[in-house]
Amino acid sequence: MMPRAILSCASRSLICMLVVTLGCSDSAQEATRSKVEPQEKMAVGEAPAAVESIPAEVKPKEKGPSVLLALKFTPQDSTTYTVVVEADRSVAWEGPLPEKPTAFKGGHTGNRIEMTFAQRVQSVDDKGNAIVEIKIGALKYLAKVRDDVVLDFDSSREKDKDNLLAKLIGQSYTIQTSAGGQVLQVVDANQVRAAVEGSSTAHKTASALLLPAAIKQRHTIPALPPAEKNRLSQGDNWSSIVTFSFDMMGSKSYQKTYTLKEIKQADNRQFAIVDMNAVPSSEVAQEPRQEQTTNPLEKMFDTTETYTGQLRLDLTAGKIEKCLEKLHVEWVIVDPQAKGDKEPAALRMTATRFYSIEKID
Repeated sequence: MMPRAILSCASRSLICMLVVTLGCSDSAQEATRSKVEPQEKMAVGEAPAAVESIPAEVKPKEKGPSVLLALKFTPQDSTTYTVVVEADRSVAWEGPLPEKPTAFKGGHTGNRIEMTFAQRVQSVDDKGNAIVEIKIGALKYLAKVRDDVVLDFDSSREKDKDNLLAKLIGQSYTIQTSAGGQVLQVVDANQVRAAVEGSSTAHKTASALLLPAAIKQRHTIPALPPAEKNRLSQGDNWSSIVTFSFDMMGSKSYQKTYTLKEIKQADNRQFAIVDMNAVPSSEVAQEPRQEQTTNPLEKMFDTTETYTGQLRLDLTAGKIEKCLEKLHVEWVIVDPQAKGDKEPAALRMTATRFYSIEKID
C-alpha cells in the first residue's frame, strides 16, 4: 500500500511541474511566450509535437488487385486544403476540496492552429518529387494557459485585421514534397518570415509557425507507406515508429500500424481507405535522433492511452481527401489510504496530440 506521504510527495512534484509547464506569470505577454516555446517543441516532437516517424518495412500479402498508395503531382495544378495541428495538456484535482493543496491550479494548456492554404505544384522531377508553393489563405490560432486564453486570432474576424498574424494571410512559402507525403525540405520561406520579423511576443508567435520543423509537420502526410513499397492490396499493412515528449512525464514511443481497409469506387473515381491503430513501443524514432525517457513518478500512475487515425486517398487524382490522427494519454494517481466511504484524493493528467488535413477544393 502506498502511504499518504508518497501521494503528498507526488502531488508536490506535480504542482512544481504545473508551475513549469502550465505557466505561472500573470502577464499576457509571459503567458503567450510560454505558448510560443511549446509550439516550437511541438514542431519537432513535443506539443503538438510528434517526432518524425520512420516507416518500417511493408509486408504486402497476396490479396487481389493492388493499388498505388502515393501522391500524384501535375505542374500548375492547384488544390486547397485545411490543416489542423493541436496540442493540449491538462491536470485536475479530483477528491475532497479540503485536501486540495492551496497552491494547486489545474486546467488546460495548449494551442490549436488551423490553416487554410492553396497548394500549387511548380515542378515535378523524375522521381515524382514536387516543388510546391503554399499560399496562406486563412488562419486561426488559439492558445491557452491554465484555461486562460492568451491568444485568440481568427483571420476571418474584422476585429483581428490589425493583428500581426494577419500579415501572414496571402503570403507564400515553398517546399519540396515526395510522392510518399514526406516534406523533403523547405525550399524558400524568406519572404513570409520577413513579413513577421521582430522581437515582440506577437512576432515570435508568428515566426514559430514558420520554423522548418513546424512547416514540415503541417505538410507531411503521416499515413502513406514508404515510396519504394507503396503498391498494396486490400488488407495489407505497414508500420512506423513515432516518439512524443510529455514534459516531466517523460517520453513515449508508439508503433503505428496502418491497414489498407478498403478500395472503393465513387463518382467515377477510386478511393483507398486506410485505418491506423497504435500501441506503446520500446523502440524510438531515429530521425531526428531521440531517446525514450521515463519519469519515476509515472510508476505511481494508472495510464490509459489511445492512438488512432484514418486516411482517405483519391487514387484517381493522387490527392489526399482527408487524413487525421489523434493521440490521447491519461495518467491518474489515487490515494490508496482513503478509508470507508471517504472519497479518495486523486490527480488526473491528460495529453492530446491531434493532426488533420482535409481537401476543400
